[in-house]
Amino acid sequence: MATTYFDPGEQRAAKVHELFSRIAPRYDLINDLQSFGLHRHWKRRVIQEARPQPGQRALDLCCGTGDLAQGLARRGVVVTGLDFTERMLEMAAQRASGIRGKGPERVKSASPAARFVRGDAQRIPFADNTFDIVTVGYGLRNLASWEAGLREMQRVAKPGGRLVVLDFGKPDNTLWRSLYFGYLKIFVPCLGRVFCGNASAYAYILESLKHYPAQHGVAAKMRELGLHEVRVVSLLGGVMSINCGEKRRRD
Repeated sequence: MATTYFDPGEQRAAKVHELFSRIAPRYDLINDLQSFGLHRHWKRRVIQEARPQPGQRALDLCCGTGDLAQGLARRGVVVTGLDFTERMLEMAAQRASGIRGKGPERVKSASPAARFVRGDAQRIPFADNTFDIVTVGYGLRNLASWEAGLREMQRVAKPGGRLVVLDFGKPDNTLWRSLYFGYLKIFVPCLGRVFCGNASAYAYILESLKHYPAQHGVAAKMRELGLHEVRVVSLLGGVMSINCGEKRRRD
């Protein structure tokens, strides 16, 4: 199925902004449905790989509705979530406020909250060597230049800081990859049609993945940038993947 939201050229950012503005209200629901709830486990694994310590500073890029940012905040980390889609930031702030219930029964959660700001992951509005942890979940693939995004992650990380990337992967096994791509081509757009009224919005996932080097390409770029302890964590046989790397400490 064709998608109107993927554009490899100059309109890439505008198309992605349009896409995520449209799906923001149903973003969490569709994530649960298309992953059978597993995305929550994968995000917990990201937090584990980030090795958070209380008092550290973290930046979560392309933060969406704030799952990773809030997960890190619950570990005592001072977290900033960054996204360039206003509607997603509104959803993230609403969730972070911890307001539950309706009317006089509304209760504010005591859980720690992240701070959310609007910005471009390819031009991060923070100084060099600022964060102990830099994460991105399902966002690097959506940038006009994922390489620029990765360079920016390295730039704002402190020496010794951790970079952790979660995204759709490309299984090494040919048969498994074909089955997986078939799932993304047929089933996921159907979910988009039923719950968002737009199949094209979720046909975007497969199209963007075809143009993304996935786990092995990201790992190679991390090594090229001079990161060390570079690792790939394959999930479900490479259907999803986590890339980890550490910025070298100064001598």
